[in-house]
Amino acid sequence: MARTVARVIIDALQELGVGHVFGVVGDALNPLTEAIRTTDGLEWVGCRHEEAAAFAAGARAQLSGTLGVCMGTVGPGSVHLLNGLYDAAKSRAPVLAICGQVPLAEIGSDYFQEVDNDLLFRDVAVHRATVTSPDQMPRALETAVRAAVTRGGVAVLTVPGDIGDQELPEDRPVRFALDRAVTRPDDPSLARAADLLNAASRVTLLVGQGARGARADVLRAAEALASPMVLTLKAKEGFEGDNPFQVGQTGLIGNPAAAHAFDSADALLMLGTDFPYRDWYPEGAKVVQVDTREEHLGRRTPVDVGLAGDVGATLQALLPLLKTGRDRTHLDDAVDRFADWQEGQQRLADPAREHRPVGKLRAALDNRDHDIRPEALAAALDAHAADDAVFTSDTGMATVWLSRFVTMHADRRLLGSYNLGSMANAMPQALGAQLWAPDRQVVAFCGDGGLSMLLGDLMTIKTYRLPVKLVVFDNRRLGMVKLEQEQVGLPEFGTELDNPDFAAVATALGITGIRLTDPAELDETVRRALATPGPVLLDVLTNPEEVAVPAKPTLAQGWGFAVAKAKEILPGR
Repeated sequence: MARTVARVIIDALQELGVGHVFGVVGDALNPLTEAIRTTDGLEWVGCRHEEAAAFAAGARAQLSGTLGVCMGTVGPGSVHLLNGLYDAAKSRAPVLAICGQVPLAEIGSDYFQEVDNDLLFRDVAVHRATVTSPDQMPRALETAVRAAVTRGGVAVLTVPGDIGDQELPEDRPVRFALDRAVTRPDDPSLARAADLLNAASRVTLLVGQGARGARADVLRAAEALASPMVLTLKAKEGFEGDNPFQVGQTGLIGNPAAAHAFDSADALLMLGTDFPYRDWYPEGAKVVQVDTREEHLGRRTPVDVGLAGDVGATLQALLPLLKTGRDRTHLDDAVDRFADWQEGQQRLADPAREHRPVGKLRAALDNRDHDIRPEALAAALDAHAADDAVFTSDTGMATVWLSRFVTMHADRRLLGSYNLGSMANAMPQALGAQLWAPDRQVVAFCGDGGLSMLLGDLMTIKTYRLPVKLVVFDNRRLGMVKLEQEQVGLPEFGTELDNPDFAAVATALGITGIRLTDPAELDETVRRALATPGPVLLDVLTNPEEVAVPAKPTLAQGWGFAVAKAKEILPGR
């Protein structure tokens, strides 16, 4: 029996194990959504905004390591996918976006809602194509999926509204052929890297998400080199728990121990990371970088030896060439500094500290309304969340608190817009995560600004009865922007948010809403919220004046902050 273009696409996605397709229905998508309706094992997830659909598909792709799929109909529906697709692209997540288009005969006529999808998605997609004939199937689908999976990015397949129902002249099987090669550098390159590392007396590792599949080899390298291990934010997952070498993050969300591990190193070994902040790299150190993408080698900091290849395969070949029995002073010093910093952070997160003399003095200066400290909230969530919880975080201060107070031990997973830096990602990514793992706890660290951007998709969570736990760090501010303004001497402007009672909003939508304002009730309320069946929104009023001190605060930042505060309290502000 002949199959239609839509049926070929949907059958192939179901056989590939996609599971869920996220989107908003529309007339050009009707043949595709009808095919989903009549297909077992593939569920349509109707979102309230296509941006949320794209974030959810990208989250599912990152967590599963397999293809995520979203859809947008003609014109505005496809345009709305863009931000979530950019996040997937920057995160190297394999995502297929299927977009509707005006009838084939009307393309190029400035028809109602017509948008040139091939042009629109030119920057974000590793592959884009428009199906103009049933004869192109299934090859057009195979090419799009293969590009997304093997290149780690977004593929866009546009299907005009009058093409989806057309039958193929013959029923051809779909063959994706998605196997990927594992490569390592040649022996001379490995020898040069070993010579450099063996000649160094203080080696520091910078480990990124690209090394996650090689955890055991990375730990062996740290042991052989007696190296402290600085983690990128995305490497918290997989490397933070049960790791005697790790000293946390660097950069603005980092800590002094990691900064010292960089500054005191005479060699840096970068493993599976494209950490973008040039100012935080060590100066004067020799650098060896391992990355699967040759174009990444040396683009952030000058590299003495660049090794293009899989981190695991490369380390397995490099380790026998490394000298062992090194002095451990560099490692021990960094680890001790990190332990001291962590101890100080835990004191900040202790709600009882507000009742002690130092805490009372601090509160008189920066928390006169006795709002809940965001550090304490993050620490409570860390304490009560499941050992295999999936965490998502909005860009901004919510990510800072998660970075510093949540430990990704055991089987915990972590998602955020850590490359694109978009707002409003935590909630829709939690949506996708929960559908990927229905039986696991999913906890979203939501900024109040981010949540309110895509507030409508709370209804998607309600409709599909997804038991996600949304925790709102409700400081009535765009907190990171406020901090950025103040540290350069500008008074806060345009960052204040006139928020509703988010818990009451959630309750009105049929979701359990809890509002927390009393620090004394923090621990018990967090425990209760995480234990409550079904979706929960916990709205926590946090201190808007909280400051996250960077790893290496500068005199200029301190002076700028003081100037900003003076301007903010001047009459007539």
